[in-house]
Amino acid sequence: MNPYEQKRRWKFLLLAFAIIIAGTSIWYSNYLVKGIAVSERTRAEVWALSNQKIIEISDINDDWITFIYSIRDSLEVPAIVTNVKDSILYYRGLDSTKTNFRIEKTKSYDPIYYKTQLKEMRAQHTPIELVLANGEKWYVYYKDSQLLTQLRVFPTIQLSVIAIFLLIAYMVFNSSRRSEQNLVWVGMAKETAHQLGTPISALMAWIELIKAKFNADNDPLIVEMENDVKRLEMVADRFSKIGSKPVLESHNVYQMIEEYVNYFKVRASDKITFSVSGDNTIEALMNVPLFDWVLENLLKNSANAITGEGTIEVCITENLAKEQVFIDIIDNGKGIPRLKFETIFQPGYTTRKRGWGLGLSLSKRIIDNYHKGQIFVKDSEAGKATTIRIILKSSNDYEATTS
Repeated sequence: MNPYEQKRRWKFLLLAFAIIIAGTSIWYSNYLVKGIAVSERTRAEVWALSNQKIIEISDINDDWITFIYSIRDSLEVPAIVTNVKDSILYYRGLDSTKTNFRIEKTKSYDPIYYKTQLKEMRAQHTPIELVLANGEKWYVYYKDSQLLTQLRVFPTIQLSVIAIFLLIAYMVFNSSRRSEQNLVWVGMAKETAHQLGTPISALMAWIELIKAKFNADNDPLIVEMENDVKRLEMVADRFSKIGSKPVLESHNVYQMIEEYVNYFKVRASDKITFSVSGDNTIEALMNVPLFDWVLENLLKNSANAITGEGTIEVCITENLAKEQVFIDIIDNGKGIPRLKFETIFQPGYTTRKRGWGLGLSLSKRIIDNYHKGQIFVKDSEAGKATTIRIILKSSNDYEATTS
């Protein structure tokens, strides 16, 4: 299993564990809420029955009436009692500032408040029906206590706060980790460029001595050696540019790509046919050493995907309306599964036994961060064709912004 797949598996496991914790918390909170709700229903029923007894029994002794009153008053339940006509007869446990309109009829009260409370109680619970001795029916409506109300919403608030905290922590740590990775990447790249400088200079000097000693200025082997040394010099220049803002200049896309394809196909399998097609007048903003790096990675991947004979085509088109240049690298290799369209650009992902899995990741960084463009798998079908598209800014866009 490659490092990216392993990392993704750990993410899924941690996510599943977090979901289990959240689900358990919600389930237990709901369990407590149901228990308290049953308890409050019982309290409301006892309160309602005690009121019924007080109303119905007139010849009860003082001790018994005192006992019933003490039971009723000990059950603090927000409740409203109505008759069959929905007229409010009595209330309990509501806002005392709204006045007791049953006792203090001379005082004004807020009828909207009571109607609102009654509507809320109806929505929460089925009323308790009381049938008095004279056959009259009363209905006792009640609502959840403040504790139960808070307990109902507590899991949601708790999980939301935890989620926000984890999200902020993840973003901070991820940003810090990415900064550290960038520093390491830049340091290694510049050190590599520095280390390559001395042997490249020496190779160039040795080639000049060979040419002078054997009069081999036009020898094809020497010419190819010079091309490879120049290529090494460009590689060193690429590494030296990592971490600094590259200069984007207008270049003829067709000409630049054709030059590199001509260099690359000599060093690739002779069973693979290379071609460049499209408009040869299109110009785009690019940094040639860095873009060559992207092209090299893509052509190598396409060549490795082909077993036996095959073709690799680079097609260049332009979207004038959006001032974008499209560069499609098309091969008839083994293809890329649709689920891997995004994965192949992740660091460490590779399908080969040898390789670090950094080529496409590096290419995406160069196109996205340095060229402000896009790179993605446009289409792929197993065993038929794969198309990877690069989108760059047209030189027309640059001319429009600078004029």
